[in-house]
Amino acid sequence: MPDLTTIGFDADDTLWHNETLFHMTQTRFAALLADAADPAHLAERLEAAERRNLGHYGFGVKGFMLSMIETAIEVTGGRVQSSVISEILAAGREMLAHPVDLLRHARETIAALAPDYRILIITKGDLLDQERKVAQSGLGDLVHGVEIVSDKTAATYRTLFARHGTGPERAMMVGNSLKSDVLPALEAGAWGIYVPHGLTWALERADVPQGAARFRSIPDLAPLPALVRGL
Repeated sequence: MPDLTTIGFDADDTLWHNETLFHMTQTRFAALLADAADPAHLAERLEAAERRNLGHYGFGVKGFMLSMIETAIEVTGGRVQSSVISEILAAGREMLAHPVDLLRHARETIAALAPDYRILIITKGDLLDQERKVAQSGLGDLVHGVEIVSDKTAATYRTLFARHGTGPERAMMVGNSLKSDVLPALEAGAWGIYVPHGLTWALERADVPQGAARFRSIPDLAPLPALVRGL
């Protein structure tokens, strides 16, 4: 088995908290539209809008805001008040300005691995927002590269691990999303390390790969250095 040279880390909900902000905003959204739809129905309509719009708006807060506005128009039959739209926009701006809150063990794990491996942050979402979060996290100075992509596919990982490292066969991707971080990395020929997060967006859920030789699951980032060096 070729030696590992490159390790990619997902950002949102792997290195810092993210989904909690979406859940808090969705709760606020439900309160704004309590007279028009019950929370469960509203959540279903919002998820459907997000699925429809993903190809148009991509991942991130701005697409989420637009999907909330679209959903508000739908569930009110076009009678949503302008004050509700203003509240949705204000909630989105607050999300875009929210301080970065690192997950436990994120900094020390990257610091422990950076001397011996090429470390990348590979994230998807809105370019400006992700650049802001990387800068505020303080992790940018510890890694060798940051890639903000429109989506994560096997082709994405093949390209990035060839560009920054020695190819996917000698690379590892670490993240909380089986769908985006683990499965396409495994397909590309890399290691896929799953670090579950308590909250996972419905569109990022997938089944655990069965029988994949390069798949591992760890409860948080703390065991990662030992896992890497024990491969």
